[in-house]
Amino acid sequence: MSTAKKDYKRVTVKSLTEMKANKEKISMLTAYDYTMAKIVDGAGIDVILVGDSASNVMAGHETTLPITLDQMIYHASSVIRAIYRALVVVDLPFGSYQSDPKEALRSAIRIMKESGGHAVKLEGGKEVKESIKRILHAGIPVMGHLGLTPQSIYKFGTYTVRAKEEEEAKKLKEDALMLQKVGCFAIVLEKVPAMLAKEVSESLTIPIIGIGAGNGVDGQVLVTHDMLGMTHEFNPRFLRRYLNLYTEMTNAFQQYVADVKSLDFPNENEQY
Repeated sequence: MSTAKKDYKRVTVKSLTEMKANKEKISMLTAYDYTMAKIVDGAGIDVILVGDSASNVMAGHETTLPITLDQMIYHASSVIRAIYRALVVVDLPFGSYQSDPKEALRSAIRIMKESGGHAVKLEGGKEVKESIKRILHAGIPVMGHLGLTPQSIYKFGTYTVRAKEEEEAKKLKEDALMLQKVGCFAIVLEKVPAMLAKEVSESLTIPIIGIGAGNGVDGQVLVTHDMLGMTHEFNPRFLRRYLNLYTEMTNAFQQYVADVKSLDFPNENEQY
């Protein structure tokens, strides 16, 4: 049975560990700009992810690969200016940490100094261990990301569920334990079997945040534009649409066009 929910005036990495210990689920959504971040934060979301999904959502790219470190810093800076409560985690973009631990540290430092973000997230297991250790040694909190790792999409060749086979599941569990041991404060598990995600969550002391990983983990994350129904082409099984803003916004825009052309807008009360 879960204990009484604690009212966190400011969510920190320590808060998330407490939430897991108290069996309180963690809520996490994306934001890439000031206006959306202000609404998300005001609604009581625990963690805001400034995701490299901005590459898809904000810039229209097919993958997350094209977004740059400078662009991630821009988006993160906009989000930070809106935040009063949530922990803000910023993705390290593709190419900013994989090949060289020193480059990884430089990238993480730039994000922290230039955006004011609270932590960074990066994809991968033992292959990025040294980069993670270098960042952590500088005092920068790190969130891991295992399972489907979109920055490696051309390696996988598909966005299908990961770790269904025994060998890949075994590696994922080993990588998750490694991430905890080196000092990551949480891990995102993306598109993995629910039973595997539950097993990982129960075996670790750090929070596991799922996206397409079932309800046996410690929290959930979705892309805000997807859960609001602003996008409509993307329909994975794990996505619940809480609104249908695509239709509602389209209707509003069309009504505006009609009102302007018919001289209904502005009326006498809407002018000086």
